[in-house]
Amino acid sequence: MTAVEGPTGSGDSPTPSKSTGPLVLLAGPGDSSDIVANYLVRRFPDLVVVMEEAQSRSSLARRRAKRLGWVTVVGQTLFVVLALPFLRRRGRSRRTAILNEAGLDAAPHPPTRRVTSVNADETVAILQALHPSVVVVNGTRIIARSVLRSVDCPFINIHAGITPQYRGVHGGYWALAEGHPELVGTTVHLVDPGIDTGTVLARDYFEVSRRDSIATYPYLHLVAALPSLEAEIDRVRRGLPPEPADDMSAESRSRLFTHPTLWGYLWLRLKRQVQ
Repeated sequence: MTAVEGPTGSGDSPTPSKSTGPLVLLAGPGDSSDIVANYLVRRFPDLVVVMEEAQSRSSLARRRAKRLGWVTVVGQTLFVVLALPFLRRRGRSRRTAILNEAGLDAAPHPPTRRVTSVNADETVAILQALHPSVVVVNGTRIIARSVLRSVDCPFINIHAGITPQYRGVHGGYWALAEGHPELVGTTVHLVDPGIDTGTVLARDYFEVSRRDSIATYPYLHLVAALPSLEAEIDRVRRGLPPEPADDMSAESRSRLFTHPTLWGYLWLRLKRQVQ
């Protein structure tokens, strides 16, 4: 699954869509976007997939280093380059089993349109020409406020973690690492200019097995959340406003998580058996 810096946050204004246009998927490259696209197109045949170009690892690393420091970023890079490919190879059969059991399809889904960035002028022009009823977001860079306001419909995202506690990336992994298996789950939310900070529409929890690891958790996140995503899309397209879930923010801390460092991952695996 594509590791994308800063998954998008949730919605500015939970108002009903005023458009009867198509469903649009704004996506970054990766198999998670293919899975989401294949799931949605079977249920919403008018789906339009707008795919942005991948961000360069060097530019992502420079931005992270400004916040986290180069020592942490080097450790994260080593994890992504050395550990994650190994874990993905070892978890290939488990990934296949997860997708097959859920009836999900990871075959490449050809995009309808390609853009340089979700924040490019060409993306705004496409959205305004389509007048979408709903925009689903998956694996993109943080979406600018000007794009979110360019069309009068909700932008909805699947976040791999329970918000507000586990914003950022690898939410299920970090919940286990902190000893909170009850907070392993996925959030469906509206999108705002923050990082997983907007209105929560649904939270779906799941359990992991000893066969799972940080390389297979993303697929469990999708399996848990896709039915809720479908329900929210259907609700909006029937002319109903998105319905916020119970508010957990009053009693919950909010924290932004990033990739583990290689040494941090190994320590947690040895000390707490968190894979």
